[in-house]
Amino acid sequence: MTGNELRKAYLNFFQQHGHVIVPSASLVPENDPTTLFTGSGMQPMLPYLLGASHPAGKRIADSQRCFRSQDIEEVGDNRHTTFFEMLGNWSLGDYFKEAQLKWLFEFLVDEIGLDPQKLYVTVFKGASNFEIAEDSESVQIWQELFAKKGIDATVITNPEKEGLQNGRIFYYGQAKNWWSRSGDPDQMPPGEPGGPDSEVFYDFGADLKIHPYSQFADQPCHVNCDCGRFLEIANSVFMQYLKTKDGKFIELPQKNVDFGGGLERILAAKNHNPDVFQSDLFWPLVEKIADLSYRSYLANDIDTQSFRIIADHVRAAVMLMADGVIPTNKERGYFVRRLLRRAIRHGRILGIKESFLSLLVPSVATIYETAYPELNQQMSLISNWVIEEEEKFEQTLQRGRKEWAKRVTRGGQNTISAEDAFDMYQTHGTAVETTIAIADEYQLDLELEETRFIAAFEKLKAQHAMQSRKGSAKKFKGGLQDHERQSVKYHTATHLLHAALRKILGAEVQQKGSNITHERLRFDFSFNRALTADEKQAVITLINQWIAQNLPVYRQEMEKEQALQSGAVAFFAERYPDQVTVYTIGDQPDQGWISKEVCGGPHVSRTGEIGMLTIQKEQAVAAGTRRIYLQAKTD
Repeated sequence: MTGNELRKAYLNFFQQHGHVIVPSASLVPENDPTTLFTGSGMQPMLPYLLGASHPAGKRIADSQRCFRSQDIEEVGDNRHTTFFEMLGNWSLGDYFKEAQLKWLFEFLVDEIGLDPQKLYVTVFKGASNFEIAEDSESVQIWQELFAKKGIDATVITNPEKEGLQNGRIFYYGQAKNWWSRSGDPDQMPPGEPGGPDSEVFYDFGADLKIHPYSQFADQPCHVNCDCGRFLEIANSVFMQYLKTKDGKFIELPQKNVDFGGGLERILAAKNHNPDVFQSDLFWPLVEKIADLSYRSYLANDIDTQSFRIIADHVRAAVMLMADGVIPTNKERGYFVRRLLRRAIRHGRILGIKESFLSLLVPSVATIYETAYPELNQQMSLISNWVIEEEEKFEQTLQRGRKEWAKRVTRGGQNTISAEDAFDMYQTHGTAVETTIAIADEYQLDLELEETRFIAAFEKLKAQHAMQSRKGSAKKFKGGLQDHERQSVKYHTATHLLHAALRKILGAEVQQKGSNITHERLRFDFSFNRALTADEKQAVITLINQWIAQNLPVYRQEMEKEQALQSGAVAFFAERYPDQVTVYTIGDQPDQGWISKEVCGGPHVSRTGEIGMLTIQKEQAVAAGTRRIYLQAKTD
């Protein structure tokens, strides 16, 4: 089965069971300054899980694109990836445990043909300190489902000590089988919803080789032991409890289901191959890397690891750039830069000396041409960004080589510490991946194993960032509520900025990304030159004129096609659901408006609430892309 076939089968199945299919949200979260990326399938659905009405109804399904920056160092084995798709379905106060588990089992076994003998499940064993009972209801449902396939589903209550024990259903505690935004029940604040979950694991077989020096070699094998035999492929969260002010839990009046299943992982199970990189979602990239390196994917462990890192990192970087995240040294752009530079380094490990990453971009576009055709539309632009980044990395390497050559000559230094790497970063802007690449070239030793070395570097960087934030916090007054209110103002100001740029510079200007904090708004847009002083003055004058007019901001729910026909701006319209929210700024929603955009909000009700703004700076971020910063006037 191919990735496209699996994605289509899943969405069709749940559509037949009354779910409305919605498109993937952006990898850049909309109106959520608390996180850089969309890292889970439920993240865009959170407002609806917390009580807001979804315009598509109470049964929703999708395949959500996700990126987890914290997994960068994990890539290299047969299952970890930074970018992935999460197949999801939600019940917003509609069906609950019985329907969810029945449909999931039916999809996995009857629809795509997984062998039920290879499926194992986990459930929540309760939390007596909070008077939350074990999830015996899910146990009973699973036993009935397995029984219909002739399988006696034995329950194991303590698998971490007892091992498999011929079990089929396993009880785990709150660290494994409980979900809330803030973690297990102990960590949840009052007013936070959460609930037990039930996970499905696929068994690749007891003959899977475990190295004798593995940390798992002398431990009892169970589905959650991470030895490699079992792969988690699905998780059904039953959001049914609310934590009260006195620390207890009560049942929610509206119980929700939040399901997530990794597309790449379910595909690995379907094809009975634990290596996700041998699926069609990666294999065209693997083949292209083999052509460029004259190496074989399975030649040895070191080469295989480099193949996987390059394939994963290029795929993830392309997806992020398609959503407007350009390689930089800050925030989201830092992770794209790190992905690309780490891929370059592993290309060199494979013997690829020349620039090569841009040659892999068409392979990513081909893999996803059916699901995400916009990648083909942006392939030339993304390829140019990748070429620029490869050139910049080579320049950075040259500067870094000179500095390290001085250090080695001056002090006979042949070991690099994390402190050395951070000093290079602070002094010369040398990324940690650059330092490691230089160490490879000069045959210098890292003080720690690479993963621990990078972790130590990141710790130093985080400590420095924390000190910097503490220093800058004194500049800004007002509590959390003040900050939230200012962010809302900037959200509406973004629409005014977009409208002003298109009016002054031309309709070819298109939004490429934005980032909003309570301190300022940042807006990326397509334009091939720097703005003149007169153009910048015209833009900010027009924005402040609209603010001074105190124009109303209207919110309307409408069909996507109706919104587009009405003139609403919606780049990559294919990503929006059929029912969308349109914000119109102007005297009338249907006439005289100065801005009309598809957006999830939140926004002020009138432009006068924003206050006068000023342009902080305007700069290039990549070929054909500019970045502009606005902030509130302080005088």
